[in-house]
Amino acid sequence: MNGIHVLTVTELNRYIRLKLDADARLQDVWIRGEISNFTHHSSGHLYFTLKDEGGRVKCVMFARQSQRLKFLPSDGMNVIARGAVSVYERDGQYQFYVNQMQPDGLGSLYLAFEQLKQRLEAEGLFAAERKKPLPAFPRAIGVITSPTGAAVRDIVTTLKRRFPYASILLYPVLVQGTQAAASIAKAIEDMNRLRAADVLIVGRGGGSLEELWAFNEEIVARSIYASEIPVISAVGHETDYTIADFVADLRAPTPTAAAELAVPHHLEVRRQLENCRQRLRQALERQVQRKRERLARLRQSSALARPRQFLQQPAQRLDRLKEQLVYRVRHRMMQAADSWAKLDKALMKHDPREQAAFARKRVLAARHALAQAMRAMMKVKRQQWLSGMRQLDALSPLKVMQRGYSLVYDEKQNRLIKSIQEVNIGDAVIIRLADGRVDCDVRSVGRMPNDEGNSGTSV
Repeated sequence: MNGIHVLTVTELNRYIRLKLDADARLQDVWIRGEISNFTHHSSGHLYFTLKDEGGRVKCVMFARQSQRLKFLPSDGMNVIARGAVSVYERDGQYQFYVNQMQPDGLGSLYLAFEQLKQRLEAEGLFAAERKKPLPAFPRAIGVITSPTGAAVRDIVTTLKRRFPYASILLYPVLVQGTQAAASIAKAIEDMNRLRAADVLIVGRGGGSLEELWAFNEEIVARSIYASEIPVISAVGHETDYTIADFVADLRAPTPTAAAELAVPHHLEVRRQLENCRQRLRQALERQVQRKRERLARLRQSSALARPRQFLQQPAQRLDRLKEQLVYRVRHRMMQAADSWAKLDKALMKHDPREQAAFARKRVLAARHALAQAMRAMMKVKRQQWLSGMRQLDALSPLKVMQRGYSLVYDEKQNRLIKSIQEVNIGDAVIIRLADGRVDCDVRSVGRMPNDEGNSGTSV
């Protein structure tokens, strides 16, 4: 193919990529579409597709750009994306490389606010049962806010006016900008670590959602949740709500209101103390008056006026009780003496010495009877034993063998031979006699004939 320049696939893809990269219009494009096939890679890159009714385009947003997103994209979300169009040479497919992205029809900050709010609420950071009560009379109030501005002046002025006895510890922080959230979180952690205050006021003046965004950061919310010191959130004006307001132990609509909630008014405390002092004095006066009246009644009583007369009746009663006691003791002693005499008489009838002598006689008689019974039993058992010995001796095979009989055993198996079928010619046998044994070999085997004079067995 002379004169024809043939491109490789890689060269073609690179040529198209360079053409697209050289088009200034395609290097800064805004497109609108719906996210589908969304993948959040472990590297931090975002891979997804933007589509509408007529088409779709593959998109990628690298980790460096995705870290700046204020919301988390998901399938089905309508967005507006800004980026550049280029070709991925390996696949020969053009892609949209996204640099910026925001929700279509809903602000990204508001969407991020709602997403974080739902997640923290599901974790229980807003639960009412975990919120700590504020101390009634704090000794030190920690104020975490910007050192300049109307908020810190309002808080300090209100605290000094309402409760000048408490110390005010100002921890200056950034309340706006990228470093503000970390600054606020560190201040809360330091106050807890040093145990410097009894209650914390965290806040700033009002502003836009962007200006208040530091108080919507997750790091601030978790620092407030972990605080062991009660936290009052005072961010913005009455209509402004932040994530910090939901996590805090108490939310104040304004910084001034936060100072009013943190401490009581000293005039009201004095008024309450005065009321308590008056009630205590009146109660003591009433109690003293009752004691005085009772003392007056006691002074006029007959017991104090004539004490001897008051003791006469108890003395007479004591004498009567003494006479009754002497009579009853004597009567009991007489009854005891009669009982003792009866028991002594009954005991004499049952003298243990006589009973012991009678029992001794019975034991001796029983012992004699037992000895006689044992001797009679031994005699009977001896006779039975001798009779059995005689019967056993009569049945003994040795007795039979003494009359000329013998027993034949197999030498190998040591068993008694009872039939000629149990031996063969040449077997070794043992003949047991009354006074010994004889070892033999079998030379022939046969049955005994009817003629007694003709023997058919020889050994």
